Amino acid sequence: MKSNKKVKRRAQETILTGDDIFINGISYYEIKRGLLAKDARKQLQFFDKLCKEYGLVLLDNQSIFDRAAEIYAELQRKGELIGDADILIAAITDTRNFTLVSDDGDFDKIQGLRVENWLR
Repeated sequence: MKSNKKVKRRAQETILTGDDIFINGISYYEIKRGLLAKDARKQLQFFDKLCKEYGLVLLDNQSIFDRAAEIYAELQRKGELIGDADILIAAITDTRNFTLVSDDGDFDKIQGLRVENWLR
């Protein structure tokens, strides 16, 4: 959304290697609500285009919610609880065997989750 050159390059490399890029439904909601609240029409159009190009991955099966509950319990026991939205994003990523692209350090607390930061 911010036209970061590093992110654009990594996305292009990913697509060229035959891997797919998706936007998860939770992030879609978080981004869309913010753009709507700011009445950012140009950004909304761009975001809608991105979503059509890459597609959405939704909370569409019980295994995602089961994994989210496990992540919650693990983090709660360690005293490292993070927000429910991030837990659901992690559960989508983990159950689908995806790599999460994020610069949010909270995801590092989840053991075994594959996370890449394309801003570095």
